Amino acid sequence: MSPSVPTQQLRKEIIRKVRRAVVKLGSYVLTTPSWKLDRKVFSDITRSIASLRADRGIEFIMVTSGAVATGMGKLGFRERPRILAQEQAAAAVGQIGLMGLYARQFARYHIQVGQILLTHGDLRDRKRFLNARHTLESLLDLGVVPVINENDTVVVDEIKFGDNDYLSSLVTNVAQADVLIILTDIDGVYDKDPHTAPDAQLIPVIRSIDTDIEQRAGTTHKTISRGGMASKIKAAKTAALFGIPTIIANGKQPGILHDIFSAKNVGTLILPDQNKLTSRKHWIAFILKPQGSIQVDAGAAAAMVEKGRSLLPSGIIAVKGTFGAGEAVSCCDAAGNEFARGLSAYSSEEIDKIKGLKTSQIEKVLGQCPRPEVIHRDDLVVLKPATAME
Repeated sequence: MSPSVPTQQLRKEIIRKVRRAVVKLGSYVLTTPSWKLDRKVFSDITRSIASLRADRGIEFIMVTSGAVATGMGKLGFRERPRILAQEQAAAAVGQIGLMGLYARQFARYHIQVGQILLTHGDLRDRKRFLNARHTLESLLDLGVVPVINENDTVVVDEIKFGDNDYLSSLVTNVAQADVLIILTDIDGVYDKDPHTAPDAQLIPVIRSIDTDIEQRAGTTHKTISRGGMASKIKAAKTAALFGIPTIIANGKQPGILHDIFSAKNVGTLILPDQNKLTSRKHWIAFILKPQGSIQVDAGAAAAMVEKGRSLLPSGIIAVKGTFGAGEAVSCCDAAGNEFARGLSAYSSEEIDKIKGLKTSQIEKVLGQCPRPEVIHRDDLVVLKPATAME
């Protein structure tokens, strides 16, 4: 979209095209100060979704926090447990009440809800990723509102998304959504921390996310949430690279979803990247976790970034970590900075043997040459930093 397009027109153009929306609700939106589920918020959100479905035919997918927070209130915890087993116990207790309230609130409008609990392991396997997509499509075809949460009762670091903001950005890919709406407890992204700076100004539109925006976002030290504005900016950046706009707004504000879908100037609109990734490349870049890294020389890095070339063994300086063929790896420059990710056609042990060699020498060293490229360009994603803010 042209930088000259006015903010209001941008909103209208984006909202007009939305047929499927992912709505993420944070713990502080869904709970009261005493960590009980806020029925006023649930009533407002479900009423708005029912109305927008009926009047405009928009499909909604919910990504919800609140299970751990609700369980904390029921179990008498004053802050988020630091012991994993206690956090999982709180999630197990809280998830029942959380889903029960969603079901009761939507039932007032004769809408069924379907619970989906995910771990990172469910999405990093391509077959399971596609199965999750098919499940979502089936639920939506049946008129059901999917309600997604991380499976906090069993999750460990190896299969953890980190926070539900990031999960919501990945769900935009799984669901092939048109917009990501992140509802939090402040009005949007500010140029300063609004909790400590009285003169902080809301940023109405972010055209792309650069390091300045990421630094402004900061982090949170609240007792029950994991992320803060920094995690929401990360989620928006991930969605933007899939070609999806994000709106960050105040979920405690009554009628907020109606305001958003009326294209009112609420919250912060973050525009999508113009050079969007395909669904598969987005999966490689943001859902898979790199199992190691490959360090390349300047010539190879330039060929990959500027010309879209594959990575050949001749451009490899070193390999770090232990990984097998077909696993995700980071591509780093000579200084160790990651600039791309991809699927390696060779194991780390094999790469260590063929690094710096010409492709014609691979078979002589390894006894076989399954393919000339270490990472084929179709399996490679260049991570380009964005650079503009309005």
